[in-house]
Amino acid sequence: RYISTFRPSVKREAEKNKAQWKTMGPAKVAVPSPKNFLQKHSKEPKLPARKKEQDSKKLPALSVPRRTDHPVMGIQSKKNFINTNAVAAITGLPKKPQPIYVDRRQGDKYLLETSGLVPKYIKKKDYGVTPKYVTRRNEEMKRAQKEYEASILEHLKKRAMKRLSDEERRSLLQGLKKNWEEVYREFQGLSVEIDTVPKKIYKEKLESQMKQLEHDIEVIEKHKVIYIANE
Repeated sequence: RYISTFRPSVKREAEKNKAQWKTMGPAKVAVPSPKNFLQKHSKEPKLPARKKEQDSKKLPALSVPRRTDHPVMGIQSKKNFINTNAVAAITGLPKKPQPIYVDRRQGDKYLLETSGLVPKYIKKKDYGVTPKYVTRRNEEMKRAQKEYEASILEHLKKRAMKRLSDEERRSLLQGLKKNWEEVYREFQGLSVEIDTVPKKIYKEKLESQMKQLEHDIEVIEKHKVIYIANE
């Protein structure tokens, strides 16, 4: 069984301190002073110390002048504000009115720019341009498709597989349909009443052939690329 490596040291410590606990606790315990008794409300949370009254009397800095402040006197300007304003009004360009629209009979006006009626989006420089992440994703997909096709071709070459051309696939499909028509013609030529065992067996055989041909035709029509094993 498992034995701890610290067992001797633990036994030694227990034997060393065993005599101190013979009286249901340590031999010498500090006796609390009778002056440190529990007082009323001593365990309740205390509020922070109150600030001095001098700090509360200080007023915050104002951005406006006080009533006792006097303005700076004696500053004069030789600028003719009337002529300056007149020249600015004559030479300045007229302010273009903001385009607005009215949608009620009461004549309430609203700004046209923020209404959503202005075709701002189609006037963007990159409007109609394919985003870069889309082109990058398309290129990655094309590259992955090419790599997949190359790996498939390599795998098929290793397995000596041959890909059917479009002409061979078309001729194979026509041959299967022709065989189905022949089997179907034989199926139509069966008698209405099938009361013998050979007739039942022959009918089931024709039905299985037709189902197999229909399955093969469906597979060839569904898949454009077909590989066959070289014999």
